[in-house]
Amino acid sequence: MESEARALSRYNYGSAAPTLNSLIDAETKKMPAIKPAKPVVKERTGRLEKVKAIADAKTVPGISVFAILGTIFVAVLMVFSVLAQINYNEAAVENVKLKSHISDLKEKQKMLELTFERVVDIREIERYAGDELSMSRPDAGQIISISTIPRDTAVIFPAAESREEQGFGAFIRSLTDYFRK
Repeated sequence: MESEARALSRYNYGSAAPTLNSLIDAETKKMPAIKPAKPVVKERTGRLEKVKAIADAKTVPGISVFAILGTIFVAVLMVFSVLAQINYNEAAVENVKLKSHISDLKEKQKMLELTFERVVDIREIERYAGDELSMSRPDAGQIISISTIPRDTAVIFPAAESREEQGFGAFIRSLTDYFRK
């Protein structure tokens, strides 16, 4: 600073030189000694360094919590899919058994109808009605044909389910009933 002050005083043409020199000397005395400046870190860089420091501090060797939760979720889904496949196979076997039972029952129904037709004789029924019950065949004047047209019909449905039996609770109950079978 002193060299700058001397240079200024050499080039100064007189009248302002003492004032300028005195100002420079006063400023030089007020200013502390200049030390080499530390590199200024901008705010963004500081944040980046903080984030890196936090990431380094939080980074722990091991398994992620999300990896564990994901693995558990996949395992639960696999168990449910295996249980569903087992239930499906059981239902398929039961379906085959029931179809076989239905065909057996249909054959038995046909046999019973044939037996009924052989046992029941219409002439025997007419004889019983005439002799035992004193019934007779109607005359031509006694036969009246009634032509009916289809009537209006109404279907009465059972009362609506209560609110408790609807929604999410009913869904959960149906799932538990499904897996109990």
